[in-house]
Amino acid sequence: MFLVGIDIGKNKHSFCIIEKETGELIVKPKFFDNNNIGFEELISSIQNLSNQDILIGMEDTGHYHFALLKFLLDKKYQVALINPVTTNLTRKLQGGITKTDKLDTLTICDVLSSSQRVKSYRITKVDRFDMYEQKQLTREHHNLKEQLNVLKNRLQKSIDIVFPEFNSLFDSKYGTVYVNILKEFGSADAVARADIRTIRKCFDTKGKGRRIALTAEKLKEAAKNSVGFPSIAEVVQIKHLINQVKLIEEQISEIDKKIEEFSISNNSPILSIPGISHFSGTSILAELGDIHNYSKPSQIIKFAGVAPITYESSQFTAQHTAITKKGSKYLRKTLYQIITPVINNNEVFKTYYQLKLSQGKGHRCAQGHCVRKLMRVIFQLLSTNTQFDPALLV
Repeated sequence: MFLVGIDIGKNKHSFCIIEKETGELIVKPKFFDNNNIGFEELISSIQNLSNQDILIGMEDTGHYHFALLKFLLDKKYQVALINPVTTNLTRKLQGGITKTDKLDTLTICDVLSSSQRVKSYRITKVDRFDMYEQKQLTREHHNLKEQLNVLKNRLQKSIDIVFPEFNSLFDSKYGTVYVNILKEFGSADAVARADIRTIRKCFDTKGKGRRIALTAEKLKEAAKNSVGFPSIAEVVQIKHLINQVKLIEEQISEIDKKIEEFSISNNSPILSIPGISHFSGTSILAELGDIHNYSKPSQIIKFAGVAPITYESSQFTAQHTAITKKGSKYLRKTLYQIITPVINNNEVFKTYYQLKLSQGKGHRCAQGHCVRKLMRVIFQLLSTNTQFDPALLV
């Protein structure tokens, strides 16, 4: 078996080749360009070796490895992706104090030569490459949601300054009339000075949505009695923020349509779990990748970072510890977002949640136990390609 260690860079990559059994350095570390000529130079160095006798390893570093990975997979080479943290720890364990791109290729080969029991890498398959796109879409959904929350918090701050009573006039925020008024006027002072006919135009809506009880007259009266400060700067920010919120909501809607298309195509059995939507199901699948890379449920629990920390020393064993929060933060975020609907829609999960509460666990801790139970269920469904059956959980 020949090991090819590749250290990824933005413009240049470096590689070396080592024979696994003897540790002999077949090709000393050298650079090649991140373009077609460089890729062919790499192939020329390994083409005399049988594809079945080669394991190529590279760090999963952002997006810089993507083009090379696709190129090698199309050439039918076996490629392993390694967490950069693993490479760094391996170098430190070996006592290395010098870090260079060429030396990193040797460290990557050391990771590849580790025993099967402590395998610190995952094999990537070309037929699962579509998961990359799904991962990017679901992560962009998460990121846009975070941006949306920031914008809405800023918007509410500005509203509290110019029209503190505004939100109390509506049953819910960000409806059509709510947004129309903010875009048109932006402050209590502007509403109070506006003509009633102009205000009424903001209440003219089309569609089948539920009509609000607030009227233009009530709004104008509330504006006249408002204690809001007529800040020009805050009004400008409100109008800009409203437009930004609308834009991001449109982007999220567009992304969600693509995610749903992927989800329908996946036809994954985890969608049969009540409480898991097209988005959450796709997010879980994309973050986990090929389920056959894991041999037991505890591995995906660890990957999600939801496993409790174990701490023992001599005769002391910690009874209450937090979760590790190592691994995919996007997967962990999705799991905690869906666990409440999963609990509410399944009696077995609800009973399990109540059991943990009765044992003195807090709400968040009980949720964590349910998340780990859910991960075990997901592992079973994906491994056996079977539909969810709540009767089997009893």
